[in-house]
Amino acid sequence: MGLIFCIARWSKPFVVARSILLIFSSVACSTALAQNSSRLTAHDGSLPDAPQPAQDTTQSGTNDSRLTGTGSLSGTVLDTNRDVLQGARVTLAGRANVAIQTVESGSNGQFAFTGLPPDVYKLTVTSAGMNSFTSTQIPLHAGEARMVPAVTLSVAGGITSVTVTARSKEELAEEQVQIAVQQRIGGVIPNFYSTYDWNAPPMQAKEKFQLSIRSIIDPVSFLTVAGIAGVQQYKNDFPEYGGGIEGYGKRYGAALANHVSGSLLGRAVYPSIFHQDPRYFYKGKGSIRSRALYAISAAVIARGDDGRWKPNYSNVLGRFSAAAISNLYYPSSDRGASLVVFNGLAGIGEGAVRNLIREFVLKRITSHVPNGANGQP
Repeated sequence: MGLIFCIARWSKPFVVARSILLIFSSVACSTALAQNSSRLTAHDGSLPDAPQPAQDTTQSGTNDSRLTGTGSLSGTVLDTNRDVLQGARVTLAGRANVAIQTVESGSNGQFAFTGLPPDVYKLTVTSAGMNSFTSTQIPLHAGEARMVPAVTLSVAGGITSVTVTARSKEELAEEQVQIAVQQRIGGVIPNFYSTYDWNAPPMQAKEKFQLSIRSIIDPVSFLTVAGIAGVQQYKNDFPEYGGGIEGYGKRYGAALANHVSGSLLGRAVYPSIFHQDPRYFYKGKGSIRSRALYAISAAVIARGDDGRWKPNYSNVLGRFSAAAISNLYYPSSDRGASLVVFNGLAGIGEGAVRNLIREFVLKRITSHVPNGANGQP
């Protein structure tokens, strides 16, 4: 933190002061690693919990798909009443239709296969007294974390209904927002943009805007902006704004505009355009070094809505766009291309520091983290 303040004093103190105070208020950046959709035609279900393996006829894969090139398949088993089915047997077969692994769905209906090499797979799901289900072919690419749509089993003698609907996807996305807005550091400071469920389904564009606006209007955000303006007033940043109540009001307005533009662009507009997830996916597994590298890289590499890794266009463009927009209201002496570049790079660096804090500190002090959500399987 001392280094940050050093940089701030050398260039533009307000930039890093604003960044540091925003670390614990809008803990919500862009993020990281991959997972999601499928071609299975099945009802999407409720959020899954950890699976309970019953039988594994092959060696399990490594935890770090990104480093080894292996992938994972996960999903949820439901009955026709949309209740989860615990203990359903899920068998994974390869291209030659030879069974590779068998697991049982967990208490929340979830199953997962990890450490899978790139291939084309099929799933067969059975449960006592229920009709069985066999999926279509599921191509899995290197390093892909794929969550298939929920599998719905009907009672034996009936017809198995497996359907994917826009409404069910909407429900899952809305549920992600409800989980996010309950997460607070110490029960007070928002931690909306950290997800501790590695297999969390993506949010749709509507939910990305909904969560962004919710973070903007949170009372703690307004208090934080007020604190930033107060520090700027005390240090006489932007001297052209003047002093007194009028000067403080101008500084408050500028800090609030920074907060609004950064949140909307980096967490809603660009993530919707580029189909990227604005949340940080907590890793929680591996060595300290691997977790630190993952957290830092999440500032420039994001998980797409399709579950694949890609450059974090949303975060990078969001930072530079917000810095450019600030030229509209900063004093003339604090405008220019060089300031935009500096502020954009400082924002990306701030995001990397925030991700490190998320990875190593915040989970243990965040309220309402879902049970069983412990990061990477």
